[in-house]
Amino acid sequence: MSHFSLHKGKSAEIQAFPHLIEFFRKKIQQVLPNSMPVKENQGLRIVFVLEGKFEWIIDNQSITVYPNDAVLVFPKQKFGGTKEMWDVGVVISISISPRFFSEEGELILGEWSSISEAEQRLIGKLLSLNKKPVLQNFKPLGEILQKMENEVFSNELGFKTRINHLLDEFLITTARQLSKQENQRRDFPQTFQKLDQILRGNLAHPWTVEEMAVIMGLGITAFTEKVKSYSGFSPLNYLINLRISEAIRLLKTTNISLTDIALDTGFYSSQHFSTTFKKLTGYTPGHFRKAPNP
Repeated sequence: MSHFSLHKGKSAEIQAFPHLIEFFRKKIQQVLPNSMPVKENQGLRIVFVLEGKFEWIIDNQSITVYPNDAVLVFPKQKFGGTKEMWDVGVVISISISPRFFSEEGELILGEWSSISEAEQRLIGKLLSLNKKPVLQNFKPLGEILQKMENEVFSNELGFKTRINHLLDEFLITTARQLSKQENQRRDFPQTFQKLDQILRGNLAHPWTVEEMAVIMGLGITAFTEKVKSYSGFSPLNYLINLRISEAIRLLKTTNISLTDIALDTGFYSSQHFSTTFKKLTGYTPGHFRKAPNP
């Protein structure tokens, strides 16, 4: 099929998929003024280049993409042509409307997805932390979109289930690619420093090793080994030390209650906080606060 254009509420082919805003393949044979104005994007959009060279703007950032490149555009980002028109070539694009997706990376896809809630949170966190618009030479994504196109128009038995599974595969593959690109872009000390800043900025979050590994673009085993070699601590022990360090600062510089300090620094109870604090400092939080020079 040379081109197609399906839109939510208008196209029968995607009527069974309320989470699909738009799905199209566009073949541009001539440059037309005002054919691609810069405007606010709706949903989570991927545009994959099949043929041609395109110059686009995403949130005031100019980018140039080539065949097998893809761009990821987040909800409410500005997206359009640098000259507000389509360049000559062929693209395929899909836009998904998650049930919820915040700037902080809280992602809820909806009942259609078979991705677990925990994995959805990981994907959302990775997307929010790695807003790199260009996914270079990303052929697997083009193959997934082609399979999706075939399913939409074949309308065979099980096509609805198959398309939803392909959407899940599309999101997982995109998240993995972002993780790989981030890991290739930085060496470990630089990336670890970024993780350290993220952890310090959100100590109350119930971090898991898996979440931290995703941010670093590594598998859990490789991540754990690298962190221990670099810092001398396991990932969770490193996190606990950050939490205790912040708790010490709060105990000495504020009048915040022990319970609030415990919750603010990521401990699930005052007892957990007190036990961990005494194990690492030799003092209970209350005695530490009162002691002149512990």
